[in-house]
Amino acid sequence: MQSGEDVDSGLDRAFLALADPVRRAIVARLSRGPATVNELAEPFDITKQAVSKHIQVLEQAGLVTRSRDAQRRPVHLDAAALERLTSWIDRYRLDAERNYRRLDDVLAAMGEEVNPRREGKAR
Repeated sequence: MQSGEDVDSGLDRAFLALADPVRRAIVARLSRGPATVNELAEPFDITKQAVSKHIQVLEQAGLVTRSRDAQRRPVHLDAAALERLTSWIDRYRLDAERNYRRLDDVLAAMGEEVNPRREGKAR
């Protein structure tokens, strides 16, 4: 089991890796399936060496892995790592939604107090 600091450190590395638009584009491409560095480099106007460095950052963040397939070294997205990020975000999203629902309830109650319905009168 990971300690709280290990989890925080992993989240920090993952979010830092995803802060770069090239790395986010690489993750988006890998969501469709594994790809080689050459395939990942195609849409970018940067060197393959630069793409390799971006992949290294994603690897260090635990978001991608590389395997060996004969002469190829495809890069794979680690779906479990993305699920951990999503779970962390969802926890706070759900808290925020609960708070907004409570605020909506309070505002609705205040509106009813300020504008009570008048029975028998047309608007």
